[in-house]
Amino acid sequence: MTFENLTIGLIGGGNMARALVRGLLHAGHPAGRIQVADPDPAQLEQVVALHAGLGIHAENREVARTADVLVLAVKPQLMAGVAQQLAAGPRRAGQLILSVAAGITLDSLRGWFGAATPLVRVMPNQPATIGAGISGLAASASVGEAERQVAQYVASSTGQAVWLQDESLMDAVTAVSGSGPAYFYLLMEHMERAAVELGLPAELAAALTRETALGAARLVIETKAEPGRLRAAVTSPGGTTAAALRVFEAAKLDAIVRQALAAARDRSAELGRAPAGK
Repeated sequence: MTFENLTIGLIGGGNMARALVRGLLHAGHPAGRIQVADPDPAQLEQVVALHAGLGIHAENREVARTADVLVLAVKPQLMAGVAQQLAAGPRRAGQLILSVAAGITLDSLRGWFGAATPLVRVMPNQPATIGAGISGLAASASVGEAERQVAQYVASSTGQAVWLQDESLMDAVTAVSGSGPAYFYLLMEHMERAAVELGLPAELAAALTRETALGAARLVIETKAEPGRLRAAVTSPGGTTAAALRVFEAAKLDAIVRQALAAARDRSAELGRAPAGK
């Protein structure tokens, strides 16, 4: 199945919308088949800078009227108003709608666009802005196989894309990958500070920490080895790594991580139960 003839419209020109535009352009999608709407001229300027051939609009309806795929990339608190406007206006028949707004459930989307509209909820993460993200996708019952392939095409333009059998798992995805980058940043921050306290220059501490983080992630991905096996391989009995890991174990790092992810999952669920647009 080819997708180059699809017109992909994005409502919103913020960071995630621009990440999708960059990804689609990199995948070879024609710039003229990508339309973006945002009422903020400053946001549109940043979109225009990506490619001169993009379709740029100040009015959402102009994009919704012609798009085969409509990506809702607006802040969750604005979604109700935007969705109601789009649902009331002219839209292309059979239009597939993707939402990347955190906490906006398929039920809310069905309430605005109707049960017959094919709807996909997408949970991306921050590394999508450099094409290294991973997104979780959940579809409404009205989404067929062809539409799933289209949604996969759009979402995977910013990295990996995985489907969830049950939308309720989206809260766990949010806790692991949506919020996950911040956990690694926090560990890196602490490692850099501690390295400086050990006497290393700040620039060297940063380089050692960041390249180590990158190398460890690449090693797991490229070798497909279990993290636990790689950890064991670098941990000699009575050695330096073992000494450090004993401190983590004494502090019950495993319990801290479980509690942190559960808190993020629970907050995601709470936000999803809030009245739409709140």
